[in-house]
Amino acid sequence: MFERISVPVATRAPTGATNAYLADSVLLDPAARSDALDARVAERDVTHIAATHTHEDHVGALAHYAEETGATVWARAGREERFAAATGVTPDRVFREGDAVGPLTVLETPGHAPDHVAFRGGDELAVGDLAMAESSIFVGTRDGDMRAYYASLRRLLARDAATLYPGHGHAIENPDERIADLLARRVRRERNVERAVREGARDLDDIVDAAYSRNIADVRDLAAETVRAHLEKLAVERRVRWYPADDRATPA
Repeated sequence: MFERISVPVATRAPTGATNAYLADSVLLDPAARSDALDARVAERDVTHIAATHTHEDHVGALAHYAEETGATVWARAGREERFAAATGVTPDRVFREGDAVGPLTVLETPGHAPDHVAFRGGDELAVGDLAMAESSIFVGTRDGDMRAYYASLRRLLARDAATLYPGHGHAIENPDERIADLLARRVRRERNVERAVREGARDLDDIVDAAYSRNIADVRDLAAETVRAHLEKLAVERRVRWYPADDRATPA
């Protein structure tokens, strides 16, 4: 169902590229122009364009391909202004959970971004930045929600898909195993964060140091945002007290 075209693009993802997908008449996540994507779009009758979410490394060429194909442009209902600001395109139509975009069905999967969705075609799913085969997914407080991300992973697990097609990297041929692993990694990190606070770490930097055992110098900004997201979740669940204005936490 999903044909992957890897497009080089400026991204913090370890692959250095974003996957655009063609599924019959639908183009998903046109992150940037490339000769390969230009050629495949020219060979197809693309009548619908949509994105799993509106981060720049997923929609950078959406305006170009919308003009090139004259396709109907879709956005998540309630996020039209966000979509237009990110893409430069006013959507023609909007979708909600369960709606059809061409042959695909929408599954709402917020967490990495508030407008994040996945698209189901048969027993396969294009999942954007919900999962990767090669590494974990970044979820921070600036645009993400850790509690929503946990819920979206569990929703995906319940779908019993045969194959997942992520926004970065190769297809995931063992979805249940991979999703369970991603959830387990998140839970371990969350426990490390909570333990750090209970054992006396208060400032964000100290909590980050305690929560990560490996060298994170190259990605410390992302690690700090991840820890913030975990602390925000733990605070909502009343397991710690989190003071975001001061980047400080105390035990609940």
